[in-house]
Amino acid sequence: MKGEKHISTWVSGTVKERFAAIARSREISESALLRKIVEQALMLSDARETTTSADAERTLRTARLSVRLEADDHASLRLRAAERCIPAATYVSMLVRAHLRSQPPLPTQELTALRGSVTELSGIGRILSQRMRGAESGHDLRSGDLEAILRACEGLRDHVRLLIHSNLESWRSGDAKANR
Repeated sequence: MKGEKHISTWVSGTVKERFAAIARSREISESALLRKIVEQALMLSDARETTTSADAERTLRTARLSVRLEADDHASLRLRAAERCIPAATYVSMLVRAHLRSQPPLPTQELTALRGSVTELSGIGRILSQRMRGAESGHDLRSGDLEAILRACEGLRDHVRLLIHSNLESWRSGDAKANR
């Protein structure tokens, strides 16, 4: 191992036994476990020192975390991720980010579609309002029909807004079915 240096420390017998048990449970050597711990500590230290730099963001974005789940929790995770049409790891990442930043996630594709719908409905509503004003001033349009269409568009707009709100709430509660 050319160029690598050795680190060692002294610990109590109890600490040594516990450390060895952890290494055995992960099916790696004590040395490999210690190396992972040191590397993670350094990465965490680097992340804290450079949280504002773009390099730190790239480093943190590629950071990996392993989590062991009970079989039924893993099944629930896969189901919830599938309901959102995203990979389970992405779902967990979004939940963690939402919890740490207190910002419920809305997948980009869902948010773009919902915002686009609200924008379209608002545009249709403006056009219909203009047409309705034109009909009131003597043009050949039935204002009753236009009012009905305008009410329908406003209802759709309000429904999409509620859908966005429900979606955000489902991320807070963890129930994707709440937004359907």
